[in-house]
Order: sequence, then structure tokens, then C-alpha cells
Amino acid sequence: MNIIEVKDLKKSYVDGETPTIALAGVSFNVRKGEFLAIMGPSGSGKSTLLHLLGLLDEPTSGSYHFNGKDTSKYSGNEIAELRNREVGFVFQAFNLLARTSVLENVKLPLMYSKVPEREWNEKAREAIEAVGLGSRMEHQPSELSGGEKQRAAIARALVTDPEIIFADEPTGNLDSKSGKNVMSILQKLNEKEGRTIILITHETSTAEHAERIIHLMDGSIESDEKVKNRLSSDSDYVK
Repeated sequence: MNIIEVKDLKKSYVDGETPTIALAGVSFNVRKGEFLAIMGPSGSGKSTLLHLLGLLDEPTSGSYHFNGKDTSKYSGNEIAELRNREVGFVFQAFNLLARTSVLENVKLPLMYSKVPEREWNEKAREAIEAVGLGSRMEHQPSELSGGEKQRAAIARALVTDPEIIFADEPTGNLDSKSGKNVMSILQKLNEKEGRTIILITHETSTAEHAERIIHLMDGSIESDEKVKNRLSSDSDYVK
């Protein structure tokens, strides 16, 4: 079953009288439980596509079905609820609140959910343990390494139990070993828990943790292929 179905999706921006085409019409499906990487050089449209798929922006034209429903039929409130309930985000810059513990950072999405407040601590602790940060629960971001910050961000993305996780250049600010650890966590979430993951990256070694890679060029799909030699989820992982 497909969780995402995209057909002829286009996005353009108008600066003065000249439109800039960010996406020129892309079509593809993502099945539930798939790990998809989207690659492309700067300006290829990959971040624009992520924003559309993550319901952070609206397309200029084309159709986007999420779990079988046309997203253009959702109200603004329904979109916000869907984003909070079904979607988790991991960004290159971590986006953690300073002077706030890992536990409080991870709890943040629950404050906008329908999860009862009495369950927030337990759910946050479970998510933190899942990424191997149990000993850092009360630490603030300034006391964490880059890799630990990104693992905290993954825990925050997990805490609402989303169906799909969007990871935007999650290894971009990390050293090689920390980057491999983060990708191992994401891959294990896919393989062992069946999470759907869509990864944006410009690094081939990072993309090869996925099952499938879509290459974008100038807003169009240049190729869409299965990964022949997928990297192991146990590669250099340190819990």
C-alpha cells in the first residue's frame, strides 16, 4: 500500500514578473515502510519537494495523495493535525531549544497532540531510549555532541509515533562517524519498526542506507532506482 502518491507535482515562485520553477512536474509513489532517498545538486528541487511532501508548503499544481486522500481537500486545521500526528521531521540544524533538557525538547511535539499530559514523560523517555540517549536525558543541547543532538532530534520526531519521518540532510553538520551512527538509527527504525523514511541528501554514502534513490535535476526526476548494494544498519553504530 502506498502512503504517498504524487502526480505531475509542480512548484514555482514568482519574483517580480519572472517565475522560478522549483519543480517541473514530478510523479512517483512511496509505499508504506519504504526507505527512500532523494538526491540532487543545490537548486535541483529536493528541499522544495520535501516541504511539499511534509505538508509545509502547497504545490502550484499537480496532485498529492497522503494515505489515499487528496491533500488539497484537507482544511488548514486538518493539515496541521496530520503533520503533528503522522509526520516527524529531522533537520540538519537539529532545531533543539537551548537551555532546555533533552527530555523537555523531545516532549515538545506532545504538547500539540491529543496524547494526555500524564503520558508525556513516559513517551518521551521511550523515544530517547530508542536512540541510545538514556544517559543524556537531563542534559541541555550545549552539553551534547553533534551526533547526540541529532539523535535527540530523531527522538523528538519519533515521540508522536508518526507513520513517516522526513530527514533533511541529517548528517550535514556531523563528522563521518556520527553521521554513520545517525543513519544506522534511521535504517533500524525502517527495518525493525517499519517506519517510512524519506531522506534528503547530497551524499551518495548517506543515500545508500536507503532502499531506493530518486535523483532530481532542474526540478525533474532524472532517475528512480533501487539501491543494489544497500549499506548495513550495523555499520559503525555506537549506542
